[in-house]
Amino acid sequence: MHSLATRSLYLCVGARDDMASFLPAVLRGGVDVVQLREKYLDDDTRRTMARLMVPICHEFGVPFVMNDFPELALDVGADGVHVGQDDVTPAYCRELLGPDAIVGRSTHDPEEFARGLSEPVTYLSAGPIVATPTKEGRSPTGVDYAVACQRSTTLPVFVTGGVSEESVGQLVASGLRHFVVVRALTQAADPETAARRLRQALDAARLAVAVEPAQ
Repeated sequence: MHSLATRSLYLCVGARDDMASFLPAVLRGGVDVVQLREKYLDDDTRRTMARLMVPICHEFGVPFVMNDFPELALDVGADGVHVGQDDVTPAYCRELLGPDAIVGRSTHDPEEFARGLSEPVTYLSAGPIVATPTKEGRSPTGVDYAVACQRSTTLPVFVTGGVSEESVGQLVASGLRHFVVVRALTQAADPETAARRLRQALDAARLAVAVEPAQ
């Protein structure tokens, strides 16, 4: 099974016309997990986009995860899948993709997180810790929820919602180590520089609290 323990900057991105240049740029900048999260386009478009992204990610030694669709993940040679509370179960994903696949699960409250701990997952996500348009209609959980989740397990817990160069230092100081980023990179005028600055802020914050890479 893939370990994400030492990976801390997880990009979720939808289909983009400039993906062939955008994705290498953010990977050079320090992104170390990538997810294609495309809720609205058809499977053929998702498949085409994923088949572009997989070899780029693998060239950089970075795992590629498909959102929601384990069958598509299998078809395109993804390293795994991420599913929400209303999607197919992690158990189904694990059965389909095998013991070495990454399987992630979204959680938004303590009950969902507790259930997630009993499922065959590689990691869990917690949040959004602040309101965000990428999770429209989802009430923010607050930082304390994510901190409590991470303290309760040795699994990586990736924090969602509002992660940026400006916010990541305080999040690390709170005890968090794994972060999902969307708008800070997908809306950046210079994605490589934005990724590098976020990576540097994250690494500096970890150094400041004298932590080793997450175990």
